[in-house]
Amino acid sequence: MASSSTQKIRFAVVPTPWTLDEVAGRLVEISGSTASAALTLTFTLIQEAQQRGEPVGRVTLADSFFYPPDAARGGVDLASLVVVRLTHAESIARAGEKLLRSGGFSVIVLDLGGVEIPVPLQTRLTGLAHRHHTALICLTEKTRAAVSLGSLVSLRAHAEKKRAEENRFICALQVLKDKRRGPTWHYEAFYAGPAGMC
Repeated sequence: MASSSTQKIRFAVVPTPWTLDEVAGRLVEISGSTASAALTLTFTLIQEAQQRGEPVGRVTLADSFFYPPDAARGGVDLASLVVVRLTHAESIARAGEKLLRSGGFSVIVLDLGGVEIPVPLQTRLTGLAHRHHTALICLTEKTRAAVSLGSLVSLRAHAEKKRAEENRFICALQVLKDKRRGPTWHYEAFYAGPAGMC
């Protein structure tokens, strides 16, 4: 997926906050036709977990990587972020399962792109996320109208980014499914782009 291109500068006031407590113990899918908004909003959760002193893991393809200076400017501690880089996309979910089984992570991010997860593996991932109270975030590249990863997804959201002014952007999540809260909801926050982005 593409690099995170924005840095958080303040939250908008919304009824439902986008926090680690909202997604802990759940299988979450964040989709987007471009990766930057989904990745930026995911880094918000990673930063929150790190501020609590809790470990975070990310599994991705070797040729798909975020831009570390952007993440660091946004407050992510790169030294304590465990990143697993693989050569085959089909291995991402299985690697995520191994991280989940350790019980040592507060957040695990699976950068799936267009890869699906078989239902038996989804079942195991969901059970492990619930047992260890781990937020399992699956980043997928698809449109809002596309089919979800599956019925076991507890929360599905579509991420979008739009320019507010010069290098300021709004990253928004439209929650399409939430088994915990019921009706859909919306979240958005203002972010600043990196130097030179206009």
